[in-house]
Amino acid sequence: MPFIPHTEDDVKQMLDAIGVKSINDLFDEIPDALRAKGLETVPEGLCEMEVSRLMHERAMQDQRSLCFAGAGAYEHHIPAAVWEVATRGEFYSAYTPYQAEASQGTLQLLYEYQTMMAGLTDMDVSNASLYDGASALAEAVLMAVRANRKSKTRRILMPRTVHPEYRKVAETIVKGQGIKLEVLDYDLKGGHINPDSLPAEPGDFAALVIPQPNFFGVLEEVDVLTDWAHEHKALVIAVVNPTALAVLNPPGQWGEIGADIACGDGQPLGVPLASGGPYFGFMCCRQDYVRQMPGRIIGGTTDLDGKPGFALTLQAREQHIRRSKATSNICTNQGLLVTAATIYMALVGPDGLEKVARQSHANTRLLTKKLTALDDVEQVFDRPCFHETVFRLAQPVDEVMRATTARSVLPGVDMADEYPELENSLLMCATETKTAQDIDDFTDLLQKIFTRLQSAQSPVEPKMS
Repeated sequence: MPFIPHTEDDVKQMLDAIGVKSINDLFDEIPDALRAKGLETVPEGLCEMEVSRLMHERAMQDQRSLCFAGAGAYEHHIPAAVWEVATRGEFYSAYTPYQAEASQGTLQLLYEYQTMMAGLTDMDVSNASLYDGASALAEAVLMAVRANRKSKTRRILMPRTVHPEYRKVAETIVKGQGIKLEVLDYDLKGGHINPDSLPAEPGDFAALVIPQPNFFGVLEEVDVLTDWAHEHKALVIAVVNPTALAVLNPPGQWGEIGADIACGDGQPLGVPLASGGPYFGFMCCRQDYVRQMPGRIIGGTTDLDGKPGFALTLQAREQHIRRSKATSNICTNQGLLVTAATIYMALVGPDGLEKVARQSHANTRLLTKKLTALDDVEQVFDRPCFHETVFRLAQPVDEVMRATTARSVLPGVDMADEYPELENSLLMCATETKTAQDIDDFTDLLQKIFTRLQSAQSPVEPKMS
């Protein structure tokens, strides 16, 4: 149904009917100091032709580039059938499935999604997703504090090897609840949390966050870290790349008893980069903590005639139970993105996802081999990685990025802003979408840029008379 805004006359008639002079009078309980003073930075409305022109100009800015950037958003091949099915009207316009009798298709898809994610992570249960990977981590932190009743503090050990944006979002969401995120530094040589650096007596803490792979693409010592946390009566929150789980041990198998909560971003599973979103977050956990999980869970059931069906099973949020009992107000299931991810996983299957992961890893190894053969490039960390790694350049990163971008190549992500100690370094990624020719062309382009920059830096010899 098209959106038809109320006219000024419509608004006046409604206000007159309830005896109120203005819409602001409906919110008179809000103090003036807390009210927004206006939307000065929002431009005036545009006509249809102007909006169309603007959107075409924005689309042109999103030109096709050879992308070696990753850092949490990855370019993978998406079979054409994924979005052909996901954008059918039955899925494209589907809303929250409150009425089970009218939403069996959506409920079945979410049930299958949960089953696939629980299997991929080797955890007992999955919810029907969250906003994105960053908010999923924040919700996992809140969940761990609620669930770990052995802990008397609200301390969470948060490694610097966790995605910086994830850490910032988590801090924003949990700091108002008195939860303290204590930073664990990483080993400068390996780019990982060195188990030997962990304190023998860390004191009481609720949970340890373990990324796998971490933000640098490096693989962490997940078994040792998991057991260390459990020995100190803390829970383990795994932040994982779902594609990597096709070849790496899943969180449910970490250490002696596995991680307690697993979360991450589902973007690699059939969701395009799309200029940064929308994406979706996933969360899985052990059965012991299912009632502390935010969002909703779809369950299988039978109707009065004994026929199989699906229904919303656990919905521990404000709209359904008393606010004091709610786990979270997270209510979106990012339905369209989860639909695409479910179709993607069903199409590629376990073997296909493993091939994607293995080819991505192989391409990154080839990229590393080619780039480190150049005099101006060195690999920063000496530990195994999955499909991205950090390289230090002998030439200024900003100039290199400016030169490659001008040739429609995205070379990676500059590390200096978040990690000053990694100045002049780029985080580079190569997924299964990259060919050997792509990598050769990229290497050749970098060599030409390095040569030009070196020539510009060399002093000019005076001419002899």
